[in-house]
Amino acid sequence: MKGYALVTGANSGIGRAFAEELAQRGYPLLLVSHEEEAIQEAARQIQASYGVETIALCQDLALPDAGHRLYERCRALGVEVEILVSNAGTFYFKETAQVSPAVIERMLHLHVTTPTLLCRYFAEEMRQRRHGYLLLTSSLSCWLPYPGIALYASTKRYLKSFSRALRSELSDYGVSVTVVCPGAVATQLYPLSDRLKQLALRLHIMMPPKRLAKQAIHALFARKASLVPGMINRIFLPILLLLPHRWVTWMLRRSGLLPLEP
Repeated sequence: MKGYALVTGANSGIGRAFAEELAQRGYPLLLVSHEEEAIQEAARQIQASYGVETIALCQDLALPDAGHRLYERCRALGVEVEILVSNAGTFYFKETAQVSPAVIERMLHLHVTTPTLLCRYFAEEMRQRRHGYLLLTSSLSCWLPYPGIALYASTKRYLKSFSRALRSELSDYGVSVTVVCPGAVATQLYPLSDRLKQLALRLHIMMPPKRLAKQAIHALFARKASLVPGMINRIFLPILLLLPHRWVTWMLRRSGLLPLEP
């Protein structure tokens, strides 16, 4: 009998695609989101479509104690989590000095504190069973600490580094850790018009969430350490790494994404 797959940020976008891919493989699901109606509806639709048990858990993972609270909720349900998919995240494009400290704290908790503690709690159980899978969602931006995404890129870099070290720690216990580093994905994270989004998909600048999820879950069960999905991302990443930061800053200011120099 398969254990449960716990997916955070599962009400839409990449998280929803992860959940559907795992449901298609027959895994019962624990779906987590801070949006009550959206996560309940997602759970109903996935259960109806794939015939697997699906439990919706509404919880704000950007709070300091969210990791422990979610772990205790799973223990209270008496379920065995075989797969943890830590996917919940947020994004904004703004210079750090212009961002509210409260917003910064929420991003740090959501991208760093909660995923770390979830891995800590569930990895202990997986170690004891000598079986389990952890999937963390980083980003292509973890290699690109550009202005405007300073905090986002830095937290995603943390996830990449943490997952690699955790993989080494757990490798002797039958527990596999995979980090996925996608580029742009066609979700609501990017405030683009439908026309621009479709153009980006046709040019392979963006990837559909379902394609990303299929590749990432395949990499997870293949016990790969990491995945950069999409050929265009793998081709252009070395080029982007060669761009001087002053050029990047100049281009962002010229495009209007960053304010002009005072």
